[in-house]
Amino acid sequence: MSDQNAPSSPIPNGQPAPPLQLNIQYTKDLSFEVPGAPEIYVTLREQPRVDLALDVQARPVEQGQNVFEVSLQIRADAKVGDTPCFIAELVYCGVFTINVEQQHLEPILLVECPRLLFPFARNILADITRDGGFPPVMLAPIDFVALWQSRRGPGAQGVQGAAQPPVGIA
Repeated sequence: MSDQNAPSSPIPNGQPAPPLQLNIQYTKDLSFEVPGAPEIYVTLREQPRVDLALDVQARPVEQGQNVFEVSLQIRADAKVGDTPCFIAELVYCGVFTINVEQQHLEPILLVECPRLLFPFARNILADITRDGGFPPVMLAPIDFVALWQSRRGPGAQGVQGAAQPPVGIA
């Protein structure tokens, strides 16, 4: 049981623990709906406009541990005019062990962890939209540093432990 403020804790062979370790990654929630099926497939004559929303959340898995769940939440709403084509929602998560000093914890959780998860979430979203009968949604790279910094304004909360609510990036 290492102290969360300790920069590293030894592992069995005497080497310091890595500062960031991805223990597991997984799809926590995935939904895809085509509210206008089957008519939308017959009447669709142009590329739908896709509106995207992205959120990053981080929360401790166990009190007093340095293990966190980071979730990357993506929603894609596609429309032609006012006609909905599809709605795709994905929550892709990773469980990370983080051995850094407290002041470095928030940027690791909200920048580095989602950066590691993003390519996998991007592929899932592209596959699900393609398999749903539409052109694949190919997300452009995300600047997680800019998203994190946009949350750093007055009143922004840090990630400090189980007593804090999840931290997100809107």
